[in-house]
Amino acid sequence: MVIAPSSVDTNLSQLLLEASIGKIQLPEFQRDWTWDDDRIRGILASLSQGYPMGAIMRLQYGNPDIKFRYRTLEGVGSTTEIPEYLILDGQQRLTSMYQAVYDNKPVRTVTEKKAAIQRYYYLDMKKCLDENEDRVEAVLSIPSDKKLKENFDRDVILDLSDRDKEYELQFFPLNLVFHSSELTDWCTGYVLHYAMAGDPQKTAEAMAIYNQFKSDVIDTITGYKLPVITLDKSTPREAVCKVFENVNTGGVPLTVFELVTASYATQEFNLREDWVKCRSVIRGEGDTLNTDLLNGIDETAFLTTVTLYTSYVNKVNGTSGMVSCKKRDVLGLPFEDYDSNKAIVLQGFKIAREFLLKYQYVFRQRDLPYPTQLIPLAAICAYLGKSKCNEPNTTKILSRWYWCGIFGEMYGGANETRYANDIEDVVNDVLGKVSLNRTVNAAFFSSTRLLTMQSRLSAAYKGVMALLYKEHCRDFMNDTTIDLVNSMIESPDIHHIFPQKYCEEQHIKRQKYNSIVNKTPILPETNRAIGGDAPSIYTARIMKKVAGLTEDVLRERIESHLVDYNALVANDFDTYFVDRAKKLLNLIENAMGKKIADRTAENTIEQFGSSLS
Repeated sequence: MVIAPSSVDTNLSQLLLEASIGKIQLPEFQRDWTWDDDRIRGILASLSQGYPMGAIMRLQYGNPDIKFRYRTLEGVGSTTEIPEYLILDGQQRLTSMYQAVYDNKPVRTVTEKKAAIQRYYYLDMKKCLDENEDRVEAVLSIPSDKKLKENFDRDVILDLSDRDKEYELQFFPLNLVFHSSELTDWCTGYVLHYAMAGDPQKTAEAMAIYNQFKSDVIDTITGYKLPVITLDKSTPREAVCKVFENVNTGGVPLTVFELVTASYATQEFNLREDWVKCRSVIRGEGDTLNTDLLNGIDETAFLTTVTLYTSYVNKVNGTSGMVSCKKRDVLGLPFEDYDSNKAIVLQGFKIAREFLLKYQYVFRQRDLPYPTQLIPLAAICAYLGKSKCNEPNTTKILSRWYWCGIFGEMYGGANETRYANDIEDVVNDVLGKVSLNRTVNAAFFSSTRLLTMQSRLSAAYKGVMALLYKEHCRDFMNDTTIDLVNSMIESPDIHHIFPQKYCEEQHIKRQKYNSIVNKTPILPETNRAIGGDAPSIYTARIMKKVAGLTEDVLRERIESHLVDYNALVANDFDTYFVDRAKKLLNLIENAMGKKIADRTAENTIEQFGSSLS
């Protein structure tokens, strides 16, 4: 449909008046006013010089098919007034000017570092008239007590706390400029202040400054016009949403979630409020087990999951031809589909959470290899349901797909196409249908990757640690099994088995001693007992520190970490290192359900000093 918006240059004074009485308001879905002190000073400088600052776009309110909730501009306060127009673009500019030049209260804003402040804004009259001065330097931001201080607020360097001080320093308060009676009073007071001083020359100079300031600056501000583009209330809902998306691409672009929020607002639905409820469910707030595992799921990830699930269901039902959850699909997710499917998807997240905790030994957000992989996982679990997901065969298929994604390192970039492949492939596999298993088949892990896994930032690194948890590895000193319950009570961390200090003294290559092969999850007390000494020394120390601990028991605990105890206590790093690399590769092979092809490759032998077969 073709729309024909009107554009009229409108006095800023009229727009601010209409905002003050609620004739102009904001759609409720709009993000809050966010401009900081520097940006406010910048726009006031432009306003005082008559520089253009872009058009305001508004929608005529009253279309019964567009049921936007609305609110007043920040600083206006509540009103029972039904708006005539809703601002679609220009909220930040209009609100900044309303608060700084129209309202009589101090502006509640923030510094560049986001510290809350309250400010009045003044113009330095002399600087405004000096062509060599940058106009923004003439805009002063003054604290709410109208005293500018330094030296931890002990010394007042500028005092504008009464009118006479404003007159004497020739600083003009900007929040008077659109209030004619108050502006007249200030001007009269300015004239009287200098007339009563009894210095004709000083009075003449002050009047000359004022007259030029009024002509060049005050009249420029009071006569300022803004182009205002108005969409008629007959504009269809789809066009309003598209226009809103298009005009909000500059400055701080709106997120997908904010754009969908705008779209759903036409249905008189507050997506922001709904997301708060959904987030609580996803995070398991109120559940017996309190973990931050899914706290990384944000509103856009949730919408993407709902879109993926919806798209797959529509394909299965024959109402669409393909599965997709790209940005355009999320933006186009019908409200009715969101409303119908969100509860099922929330259940999918709960099932996914249980799958990770119970079967994959991923307990915390910091342990989660790929937060993005939760999107297809939750959508798959939502479609299959809890009963099906708990069947052993389903768990096996889901686990294989999950670990192939991690060790194949499949989810580090743009993944929407993979998500679509995943839900089709995994569900087909579970239901016994022909499956392309694209993620499983594409997954590849190289033996030498173990050497480059040096940091827990790596998804594969986190994956290996989870597999060690699944082996029920035990702490060296107190025999705590690193499992779900115990990891909630005490938080294990990843530490070197052959200590870094010892390895450096023995001139062992960092690539080896700092790799995942030489690291394992242990508790802080054990890590302190290890220190920087040779294994032969720290193992003896541990046996002395723990009453009744025998070497046989310590051997069992250390070997639960897939460590060759004999090589360890003999300080034989090379034998220990190759042996543990082999065992870690066995774990990865079992998780992926496929062989690692290069265990005997020339490059592997060269880097490890031995075959890893």
